[in-house]
Amino acid sequence: MHFLKHQCMLLIYVPKLTNRVGYTLNVVMRDILKTDFAITTNAEVFESHEESRLCYAPQPLAIPSDHQEELPYIYIKSTHLLFETSIEEQNLHCLEYEGRPALFPVFGRHTALPFDPFASIFFMLSRYEEYLPHHRDEHGRFMVTESVAYQNGFLQSAMVDRWAMMLKELILKKYPDTVFGTRNYTFVQTVDIDAAYCYLHKGVFRTTLGILRDGLHRHDWPEVKRRIQVLRKKETDPFDTFDYIIEKSHSLARHSSLLFFALVGDYGIYDKPASFQNNDFRQLLQHLGDYAKVGVHGSYYSSEEPKRLEREIERLSDIMHRTIVRNRFHFLRFTLPSAYRTLVDNGIGHDYSMGYAEQAGFRCGTCSIVPFFDLNSNQECDLKIHPFMAMDTTFHTHQGLTPEQATEQFKILIDEVRELGGTFSCIFHNQNLCEDYGWEGWRQVYEEVLQYAGQKTTDTNRND
Repeated sequence: MHFLKHQCMLLIYVPKLTNRVGYTLNVVMRDILKTDFAITTNAEVFESHEESRLCYAPQPLAIPSDHQEELPYIYIKSTHLLFETSIEEQNLHCLEYEGRPALFPVFGRHTALPFDPFASIFFMLSRYEEYLPHHRDEHGRFMVTESVAYQNGFLQSAMVDRWAMMLKELILKKYPDTVFGTRNYTFVQTVDIDAAYCYLHKGVFRTTLGILRDGLHRHDWPEVKRRIQVLRKKETDPFDTFDYIIEKSHSLARHSSLLFFALVGDYGIYDKPASFQNNDFRQLLQHLGDYAKVGVHGSYYSSEEPKRLEREIERLSDIMHRTIVRNRFHFLRFTLPSAYRTLVDNGIGHDYSMGYAEQAGFRCGTCSIVPFFDLNSNQECDLKIHPFMAMDTTFHTHQGLTPEQATEQFKILIDEVRELGGTFSCIFHNQNLCEDYGWEGWRQVYEEVLQYAGQKTTDTNRND
């Protein structure tokens, strides 16, 4: 990292350097705040350091005399969490500090904050609560209502990044020469391809069944006619919105990244993809790969069946003629840490599943891309977590919002991420942009989100 002026390097003292401590300090100082720092467990080295200092420990290194109110360094009183190796039930209390929620309150005369920001950050990023006993929904997923963020009303705030910014303010107040790098807001739009086609490439049995269902049972003869027209190539398949997505991405969000996640698993009750052997489907994915990155959309059972996920990665790699390094699990169905271990074992370096289906917001409390920390093995893994904040089906299907209401919810989350200079990531589905089957008006939502989120912004979080 290059700086324009002399940097006042921050030295952080901890009584013991654990994997949890190292992970948390690296994410906060290196990845979010982008400042140069070093860690020491040597009290003499810390006390002789002439530049900026921060002590993270249960007690200050040297208690000042009664007439000396202020420590000569920043002191953050630590709780036990980062110095443990076990996974224990946490007696969490949420307090309010400067108008914002905080976890792990501490009490002490000299601590600069009334809570432990590093423990709070680690608890959220590691998804500690998902390792503890909890209720699961009908798909076996961790329920949003079980989360501390939902229960305490901060699910829609990127509190990890905000706690980090509190630390930045503390450091600059005491050591104004400390230099922090720039965080630039970015926008990543992702499209899940659960069903590339509505009518095409379904096979004789499924096509015949569909015609009988629409005609004889629903008496929906216009739909029968439409299906036949599509099969005869007289009309475009309703779910084939891919050229529209690419065109709008290019014209409305030129400064964004576009990713597709393709479902190439076997047909089942929850997975209804086009056959990975179908030439048109293969050509479609190859076409999309000319304009965007393409990752695997791990099928419903893939997160718990490593061989199944391995087959799907191989299938997509064969279609795309390249190594597949990105994944999002279908139905956002995964359990920690086993699902992420499976990704690492199969060469996946980036996962985009971290979010909730029923609620928008920040599942792991951040709008930053962070490494995965496996609490079971107590170590950082070679996998980057790319959290998403919002999904079309969350607002439409789970919450029943109108297109106008959904657009406003998207904008609220975009504003939160933009203010913090983070990465706003959202999910749309190609089939939901067809302007039919109850999704009327959602192209307008998509276009407004692209326009609003894709605006190129000035740099944020600079030093003044």
